[in-house]
Amino acid sequence: MAEKRVLIVSYSYSHQTRNLLKSLIKGLEDEEVLLTWERVSPLQDLRFPIGTIFSTVVMMLKTFFRKRYPIMPLNPSVFQQWDLIILAGPTWSYNPSGPILSLLDRDGKNLIAGQSVLPFISCRGYWRVHFWGLRSLLKKCGARIICAPIVFSHPTPEPWRTIGVFLKLAGKDPEVGASWFCKFYPKYGHSRKQMELAYDIGKKLGHDIMAGKKPSKLKFQTPISSQEDY
Repeated sequence: MAEKRVLIVSYSYSHQTRNLLKSLIKGLEDEEVLLTWERVSPLQDLRFPIGTIFSTVVMMLKTFFRKRYPIMPLNPSVFQQWDLIILAGPTWSYNPSGPILSLLDRDGKNLIAGQSVLPFISCRGYWRVHFWGLRSLLKKCGARIICAPIVFSHPTPEPWRTIGVFLKLAGKDPEVGASWFCKFYPKYGHSRKQMELAYDIGKKLGHDIMAGKKPSKLKFQTPISSQEDY
């Protein structure tokens, strides 16, 4: 069987994207796909949590207007032809994260022109504007977007997840203690069931790739906003 090579390029601010990708990668590797994982690193240390309510509001405003955060150079070995590139990262104020925007500005055409790209999004819940903007940027770089993105949203229902994420960014711990809020916001981020789902998606993706299925024929249906047990 011919080797199939997949490149994952990712940025993870609070480790939520990273944790999902670990499960996805396990599924891919169990199907004997050859993986290369390139982690995008900002030049400036982006602290998590941000620490104060004021600083959180300021960062949210900056990211709403697509502020870029310069990044370290990529490993030269990633600039080659791949069977598939997975571009993964979180949603920041309805947009791709600042480091991913910098990546596309600086390296997009050299990295993904003519390549099949599968977006992978970790978000609080509002991912569609992120994807529309990302899709436009990818097309400008010459990428072939193979299908709808793989999307994982925080499973806690609104309005609690928005409030909880804001408090977490501001340096609070809304999911711990004996406060009434814990009843509505049991955990920050993604659930164990979502980690299991990411593994299953990796297995399916790996199976399809190894079977020679064209990237344009790949289909994924991830539950976008269903509430799950932790």
